[in-house]
Amino acid sequence: MIYILRILLILSKRKWWRFLELEPVVIPIEDVLDLHTFNPKEVEDLLDDYFSACVDKGIFSVRIIHGKGRGILKKRVHTILKRHSLVISYQEAPPEAGAWGATLVVLRTP
Repeated sequence: MIYILRILLILSKRKWWRFLELEPVVIPIEDVLDLHTFNPKEVEDLLDDYFSACVDKGIFSVRIIHGKGRGILKKRVHTILKRHSLVISYQEAPPEAGAWGATLVVLRTP
């Protein structure tokens, strides 16, 4: 218990919470979005913002790269796509575009 209190005291003196104030990341709006560098908890908001930006730029076909892995992120992405108002359709990418590690999305035109 004393050890934990000492760590907390050291951290409070170093003002570690300053590192939590991160700057927003600006990503280029293109027809491909690679999710490998994003936290899975951010994916829903990220896709919503990204799709809106794509439509604003006149991009209506997007490839989402979620990776192969165990398929957890892919399932999450597909769940979001099923209920997203800007999505007309989606399908697994062909082999030359990432196969089951990517999803092709068609967005609504305004």
